Amino acid sequence: MPPSPQPAASRAQVAAVVSFYLVAALAMVMANKWVLNTTPAPLFFLTAQLLIAVVLFLIADAMRVLPDRLTFDPKVCRGLAPMVGLSCLGLSLSNYTLKYVDASFYQVARGLVLPFTVGVSGVVLHTRPSLRIFVSCGMVTMGFFCGVFLDATPLSLIGVGFGVASSTITATHSVVIKQSLSVVNGSAILLSWYTNLLSIFVLAPIVILAEGGSVLKLLFSVDELVTAPGTMSPLRTFVVGSLITGAVGFMMSLASLLSIKVTSPITHMVSSAVRGVAASLLGVWLFQDVITSGRASSIAIILAGSLYYTWVKHQEGEAAKGEAYERVKMSDLEGGQKQQPE
Repeated sequence: MPPSPQPAASRAQVAAVVSFYLVAALAMVMANKWVLNTTPAPLFFLTAQLLIAVVLFLIADAMRVLPDRLTFDPKVCRGLAPMVGLSCLGLSLSNYTLKYVDASFYQVARGLVLPFTVGVSGVVLHTRPSLRIFVSCGMVTMGFFCGVFLDATPLSLIGVGFGVASSTITATHSVVIKQSLSVVNGSAILLSWYTNLLSIFVLAPIVILAEGGSVLKLLFSVDELVTAPGTMSPLRTFVVGSLITGAVGFMMSLASLLSIKVTSPITHMVSSAVRGVAASLLGVWLFQDVITSGRASSIAIILAGSLYYTWVKHQEGEAAKGEAYERVKMSDLEGGQKQQPE
């Protein structure tokens, strides 16, 4: 007997999951920017986030609230090595991007994720995008260049460079993650658990070599004597920010799982668009960022191209389902004709 289809999620469930994802994602970006404005050790900050997320995974597993029990299998670790490496590199580049650019410009700096993802998928998976997919990627690329060259506010070319590199790694990661899910039997929770845990072991020696001096300076509060009255010291900001972002990172692991089960790709893309706009507005409110007409136009073009891409993929998916259905019905018809007596 074929398995009975699961009931569709209610509007309240979809709204709750989307709201949860939006709040978690926005809290992550804003808290990251708040800490990175003061800390000289972005990789140490990332390692602290991952460590807190791992501790929360262990607590949740002990309380039996996760859908899958946590494991540690050396064979799985070896199978996930490419993904863990890409994840560490991608998260590190994202942190450096956010350190050098405004929170309101972060979406623009990483605006080439979609074109790069389509390109990497075409090379690795041997897929041939349609003309409308190329048009959507062209819109997103145009929006990126509008933000870089037409923005009247001063930009950090280093931050833009980190953003482009981060987009490339994210695009590659999105392709590798599909292969990595098979290593953990399709469990998104286990994939997130192994990625967080193994990333700590990868980043720890890099932090010691690259940021050892900055970490010692931060931990022993060398700058605390020159901190302005009424403001948090860099160490306290680091600790509070790490706790917030570590907890939010763990929540986003659960939010991603819920989003896959409850929402559609179109709903997810629309929520991402809302998140981008909200992040820009929060950047103005919390960090006094300036949104010029060039930056606003860039964000609007990138969002329009992303939404158009999602709509095209939805239409192409529905068309493919229709063609498959027609083929099955014709084969059934031919089989029925052969069973009729002559």
